[in-house]
Amino acid sequence: MKFILRIGIVSLIALFAASSLAVAQDRGGKKARPSPNAAISQTIGTTVVSVTYGRPGLKGRGVEALVPVRRVWRTGANESTVITFSSDVKVGDKAVSAGTYSIYTISGGNEMTIIINSKMSWGTQYDKTQDVARTNVPMGNGDFTERFTIDFDSLSDTKAHMNLSWGEYLVAVPIEVQ
Repeated sequence: MKFILRIGIVSLIALFAASSLAVAQDRGGKKARPSPNAAISQTIGTTVVSVTYGRPGLKGRGVEALVPVRRVWRTGANESTVITFSSDVKVGDKAVSAGTYSIYTISGGNEMTIIINSKMSWGTQYDKTQDVARTNVPMGNGDFTERFTIDFDSLSDTKAHMNLSWGEYLVAVPIEVQ
């Protein structure tokens, strides 16, 4: 019995030591990301909309050099841009159930296709079969933004715009609570 107890204790110590080393190794190797992470949250009525994304910078380049035209873009940098709705919403003209999703976009001409997708990934490992909703919104001009930015405005008790801005482009995505 003592032997089994000793094996259990040694196993637990080894498990904690291994996990501590893994965490220490991860923290020790961290450097500032060229495209830092950001998070924003907005309550619309009683619905919380939260977005986490990477913020690439133009660094002297044009948006057109970084965002593929008429092809899927991850809508940010690094991991998928993640959006969470605490209750059912309408994104553009499409109903989306409460949950956590990734956002992809396709730019083309004067509009952008906003894609709500259920697959989370690194980069653009996009899977069209995981699309939950697609909606088209017009692309407009805004103030110059060096780093890709997502924010909210036009807030009311039932609606808001989720703005995607970069360079001089501005896309206002309507979100309406049910």
